[in-house]
Amino acid sequence: MTAGDDAGAGVTASKTSDGLPPLRDVIRDHDIAAKKSLGQNFILDLNLTRRIARTAGALPGRTIVEVGPGPGGLTRALLMEGAAHVIAIERDERCLTALADIAAAYPGRLTVHQGDALQADWPALIGSHGPVTIAANLPYAIATMLLVGWLETEPWPPWWNRMTLMFQKEVAERIVSEPGSKAYGRLSVLSQWRANVRMVMTLPPEAFTPPPKISSAVVEFSPRPEMSPACSVKSLGKVTAAAFGQRRKMLRQSLKQLGCDAEALLGAAGISPQLRAEQLSVNDFARLAYVWERLGRA
Repeated sequence: MTAGDDAGAGVTASKTSDGLPPLRDVIRDHDIAAKKSLGQNFILDLNLTRRIARTAGALPGRTIVEVGPGPGGLTRALLMEGAAHVIAIERDERCLTALADIAAAYPGRLTVHQGDALQADWPALIGSHGPVTIAANLPYAIATMLLVGWLETEPWPPWWNRMTLMFQKEVAERIVSEPGSKAYGRLSVLSQWRANVRMVMTLPPEAFTPPPKISSAVVEFSPRPEMSPACSVKSLGKVTAAAFGQRRKMLRQSLKQLGCDAEALLGAAGISPQLRAEQLSVNDFARLAYVWERLGRA
């Protein structure tokens, strides 16, 4: 989902507090009707997008990377809250003129790249600005793929020092869920192994135009300086894929997909072969991946 913002639902003034037109007018004047194919749903309330921007922490002096700015609602909020520089990547050509108007209103503080975020060379885009904060109302169709890419960044610590991202609420719950819950899975393990995560805000469908069918939530990520046990992210991915790929089965059965003696692997890691994937902690999975590497199976 892409979320934009405006000066507030029902505002009729020709200018908002940042001197730019209300987003409702921007969308109309530039003919930027939300496209379902692009996962676009806009937030028309500037107060709300400024609240979202503030969840990214103190912004003055910081460089922000934004994915899917659309007509620029969150972009404006980030700049109004004091971000020194926003680097935005937008796929929809229709939005570029509206974003250019924002760049003109904030000279030297907004850089827009037109393209597909999934193909972006992030270190090249941020140049000397890193490490940066990523703050975005992500297009929901690619949100998980983007997140996994950012979490699997090598070398670590990454080129970002904080992420404040909006997801479908179901995805947000998977990210922050604990062992034993139905939502706990591969995304939970990867997210919590690489970062401290917490859900900081939820939004109902009515906050967006047009309203989606689901609620949304903002999740904060702070990268861990180092992971322990120090397995590779590649190994962790393979182990969790095997374990959660057959989550109803005991680990002694599901981990056979790794091509090794599953019971010997579990024994070496000090984990009962009768447990199931959702019963293991993040540290358990990291230890399992670490042992798997040391056994020469990774």
